[in-house]
Amino acid sequence: MSVKARSNVADLAMYVPGKPMEEVQQELGLTRVIKLASNENPWGPSPRAIDAARKALEQASVYPDANASKLKKLIAADLGVEIDQLVVGNGSEEVVQGIAKAYVDPGDEVIMAEQTFPRYKTVTELMNGIAIEVPLKDYRHDLKAMAAKISPKTKALFICNPNNPSGTIVSERELDEFMASVPDSVLIVFDEAYFEYVSDKNYGSGLKYLQSGSQNVLVLRTFAKAYGLAGLRMGFGVGSAKLIDYMNRVRDPFNGNLAAQEAAAAAWQDKEYLQDILSKNAAGKLQLKSGLEQLGCTVIDSQANFLLTDLAQPSQGIFEALLRKGIIVRPGHLLGYPTFQRITVGTPEQNTEVLTALKEILQAG
Repeated sequence: MSVKARSNVADLAMYVPGKPMEEVQQELGLTRVIKLASNENPWGPSPRAIDAARKALEQASVYPDANASKLKKLIAADLGVEIDQLVVGNGSEEVVQGIAKAYVDPGDEVIMAEQTFPRYKTVTELMNGIAIEVPLKDYRHDLKAMAAKISPKTKALFICNPNNPSGTIVSERELDEFMASVPDSVLIVFDEAYFEYVSDKNYGSGLKYLQSGSQNVLVLRTFAKAYGLAGLRMGFGVGSAKLIDYMNRVRDPFNGNLAAQEAAAAAWQDKEYLQDILSKNAAGKLQLKSGLEQLGCTVIDSQANFLLTDLAQPSQGIFEALLRKGIIVRPGHLLGYPTFQRITVGTPEQNTEVLTALKEILQAG
């Protein structure tokens, strides 16, 4: 008799990551591949972060600080919160899963956008919760429609801001109206993985509500994007001390490894390097957006480090054609947009390469 998995595990959707560069090279016999699929920072982390990680490896035989105290102190001081209001995770994805483990009971409803980060739905269903998906409106969260879905069974609601995969934001004014209509019994999760890239002054961060005393708000941030530490996996959540206490009860011990903690602490303090990365991303996004529009593509306005663009052709075919040229992007059919591609902003050279390749592919028909 074979061992049976839990009844709901077999139906869980597998997360489909961007194809690894080495795999593409081997499959297609390529000597060079550029990856613009996973919204990574193409310039890499602060040199201080790399030095800190290397130094941490000298102590690799010792368990890391289970509470990530050094990192938490730095974050708490800058965000104006207490240390017990922070939880760290092996990437912000682990914090997302921790929310479900700590708060979602079987039968609870969790509201989210239909076209957003897919892990919200997966972790909800992992706990036998019910995912309520609300379509985006003009590629943005439809907060009024989401609020209308709130019922006595609603336990939590996710707002990805800026949203992945669209790159769009929810304004502070919209959030103020929305928050005024949400009962205190509903946990509102603001996933702000791309927060650092936002330049729109109308943007609304969930921290505002947390700092004004809201007890039902969690804000998620990550070191994987603007800080360039995707390979080391470090993210964190901010909420009331009570909310965070329950999340600490369900997280794995030592979930933030030593090198990740030290690199994140160093990266957090290197404000000058971060600003340089943001400037480079802004210039690269403008370069990429302008080039795509010159090719006749529709580009969704993005406040993140990627662009969602409509090429008016089935996404799988374009994706495979780019792959043969050694360029990995994120095909839109995996994101709910069958004629779109999501393209990470790269270096100027990478942006030029992907634009040249797309021009050749589109002209070939």
